[in-house]
Amino acid sequence: MSGQGSAGNVIAAICNVFFPGLGQLVQGRLLAAIVFAIVCVGGYALWWLVIPAIIAAVFHLWAIIDAATFQDNPYR
Repeated sequence: MSGQGSAGNVIAAICNVFFPGLGQLVQGRLLAAIVFAIVCVGGYALWWLVIPAIIAAVFHLWAIIDAATFQDNPYR
């Protein structure tokens, strides 16, 4: 990935819309992908408790923004 706003980051952000963590996986960030996927899927699975679903929605939005603004090397 080139940097913030690159086509790769846009594709990663779009991937996150469909499945949280997929965009981070496309960018090669395995740990971030696992964390976002577990928190979002777990929170959405517990939707009837309301609070986990709200937390999952916030993490889902955070995953999208994180993928869109990711910079591989900020010192380039």
